[in-house]
Amino acid sequence: MIGTMPLSEAKKNLEKKGYLAVDVDPTIDYVAEIERLKKEKNAIILAHYYQESEIQDVADYIGDSLGLAQTAAETDADIIVFAGVHFMAETAKMLNPQKKVLLPDLKAGCSLADSCPPALFRKFKEKYPDHVVVSYINCTAELKTLTDICCTSSNAEHVINSVPEDQGIIFAPDKNLGAYLKKKTGRDLVLWNGACMVHEIFSHEKITKLMMRHPDAKFIAHPECEAHILEKADFIGSTSQLLRYTHETDVQEFIVATESGIIHQMELKSPDKTFLPAPPNNTCACNDCPHMKRNTMEKLYLCMEYELPEIILEDWVIEKGVACIDRMLEISAKAGL
Repeated sequence: MIGTMPLSEAKKNLEKKGYLAVDVDPTIDYVAEIERLKKEKNAIILAHYYQESEIQDVADYIGDSLGLAQTAAETDADIIVFAGVHFMAETAKMLNPQKKVLLPDLKAGCSLADSCPPALFRKFKEKYPDHVVVSYINCTAELKTLTDICCTSSNAEHVINSVPEDQGIIFAPDKNLGAYLKKKTGRDLVLWNGACMVHEIFSHEKITKLMMRHPDAKFIAHPECEAHILEKADFIGSTSQLLRYTHETDVQEFIVATESGIIHQMELKSPDKTFLPAPPNNTCACNDCPHMKRNTMEKLYLCMEYELPEIILEDWVIEKGVACIDRMLEISAKAGL
């Protein structure tokens, strides 16, 4: 039984909703229960910077895509609980095919990954038979089977530079990161036309007005943002690079153009500084990824208690897809990242 519901019925609900929807004692101490389960099951919780602050606080490791992949590759835990989105949990499963990998909500997807369907990309790739495929890690497991080298925003420049200069490169799926890399490396990349919904809604006009109201603030941005936003930035970097920059610089105020979940870690590391989320092109006051925010403390607890939902990948996907991740980790290690 799960709560007052038979396990078979709970699993049916799981298939429909993507997470266990069962009755939970409203007085439960989620932090205490999650800590108990971690010890009992030799489980590790990996959380992305974009998760809710409560989930970040209970996680064993918090990081960006590169750090999360590196930690997943090195862990000796029996169960990996991924508080992030689907492609991140898939990456962990590819690196640990014999371990159980859990995701609190299977519908925690990624608009960027969804923008590059593997079947369409396969046809696109056929137009450039002599090109190496470099894919941003924010893509599906199946797309990784069509990829030569993966990358993250932390190591993308190193990955591009690792490819011989006379070798053509297809970069997928993020056109904005790809355009940024073309500018940084001088390489003539063939870009797939994909993008992240969160990083495409920042308002140039509203950011300009906010900068005028806070003239001493530094404007920092993730390279998934559009070019006209990046042109205004004082510093561009991955989530981990943005976090490090705000902590190490003497500046006291920052306007942050990326998913607002990172601000929690910025405030923890620099409690005396001020962080303002860059305004979007809508009426919302913040920039939250709806997929990242599908994960909750209740779902995290339930997935650890009942070890569902579990990430399952076909053997051929793991075997073909893991090579591009391994290659990325090798390049990162050589670069000291």
